[in-house]
Amino acid sequence: MRHIISILVENKFGVLARIAGMFSGRGFNIETLNVGPMTDERFSRITATIIGDSDALDQAIKQVNKLINVLEVTEFSSGQATEREMLMLKVSASAGQRSEIMQVCDIFRAKIIDVAPETVNIEMTGNANKVTAFLNLVEPYGIIEMARTGNLALKRG
Repeated sequence: MRHIISILVENKFGVLARIAGMFSGRGFNIETLNVGPMTDERFSRITATIIGDSDALDQAIKQVNKLINVLEVTEFSSGQATEREMLMLKVSASAGQRSEIMQVCDIFRAKIIDVAPETVNIEMTGNANKVTAFLNLVEPYGIIEMARTGNLALKRG
């Protein structure tokens, strides 16, 4: 089962390694992992998408809560959070293909952020399904390079 966990931590050396080690040591697969500072740079938010059993996850969350420098742990149930991913791509694009690629970008609200003679760099955000659908449409043009963040999530309301 897929779970999204948000962990507020003090921005200290080794916190991420302890948290990732704790999950992997208990047999959880970390599908995506994002870390970034908060507006107060003393703190960071870790967003992890984890695959594993719900009962075992409850125990793991209790263990994470006990770790030094962890301030708050939240598991988002389905529909409880807004989720987004960011995707950056370098796609092959001859002059004749550019207009087609631009149309696909418009449909998905993606932005072309760089143009070169034979390639375009594209940025887009959306939920995992939207990102996957976009990838399926641009793949025939030839994806040269790709970076994808995985989930970021915030509680609704």
